Amino acid sequence: MVKFFSAGLLMVLFSASVAAVDYQEHDGMLMNHGDGHLMDMAGGMVMGQNADVLPGGCDSISETKEITVHAGHKYAEKFPGRMFAFDTQEFNFKPCTKLTVHFVNEDKIRHQWMMHGLPKYLYPKGMFHLEISGPAKISGTLILPPGDKTYLVHCDIAQHMEKGMKAQLKVGKGDGDLPSIPGITANVVADDYNVGLPELLATAAAEEKAEAKKAFEAPVVAEAVKPASKPAPQEPEGFITGTTVIGLALGLLLAPYLARKFKGMTASEIIATIFEGIGMVVDRVVKLFSSLLKLALNNKSKILPKS
Repeated sequence: MVKFFSAGLLMVLFSASVAAVDYQEHDGMLMNHGDGHLMDMAGGMVMGQNADVLPGGCDSISETKEITVHAGHKYAEKFPGRMFAFDTQEFNFKPCTKLTVHFVNEDKIRHQWMMHGLPKYLYPKGMFHLEISGPAKISGTLILPPGDKTYLVHCDIAQHMEKGMKAQLKVGKGDGDLPSIPGITANVVADDYNVGLPELLATAAAEEKAEAKKAFEAPVVAEAVKPASKPAPQEPEGFITGTTVIGLALGLLLAPYLARKFKGMTASEIIATIFEGIGMVVDRVVKLFSSLLKLALNNKSKILPKS
């Protein structure tokens, strides 16, 4: 009897220790990869962390707040037709709040708490992102921008948002409500649980038949009203034309200058520089035409002397 009791006690202690290991704290394992990007080898990630730099328009931090957000299947049970959800669907904070989010994943799959629409000059890719794989907790900090705006918060894992894992975060008064927030706003596409599978299949078959009929009849109608076609323009004989020669010559002349100007730039910087140059040229052409137009109007308004 004592042996059975001892064995049972050991099993309980062992299972308790295993259960404790199942729930991981990622905050102490994160490595800083720069630009507010923290990551560890166990599937934890923080992107866009900013605890120090004030967004433009914020003279100081208005208040410091901490929230704990739970994510999991069980929080979707109160929303019919949903599979995943956060425990909170709406958040509200003052502009310029320093906010620390403790994100707790209670499922054995990967979940995220991702906030979109932040200023890209301060938050790379315009987002703040917490992510963990399996039952665990991870924390990150950001400073909210000024102004009244409503931000989308969701899990970007495939179909998790569509299945209910989304919320809205209002800074100040916000600028309205987002659609399809569980328990907050109506779905863009309403779920209908009154129609059974046979009815759905019959409707889909009827729609497919109508589309096929429409596609079959459309070419006949188009052929009946088709206007007389114009003769196709003649292609210039030969591969090399005068325009091609001029383009090649300009390219050879400008190549050394462009190589020096774009040296060391990234692809995005080169594109931005090209568009900036095009904008300057367009601006100068507009100013030139404006000056000519003014000159012409001034000449017309002059009164010729009487003879």
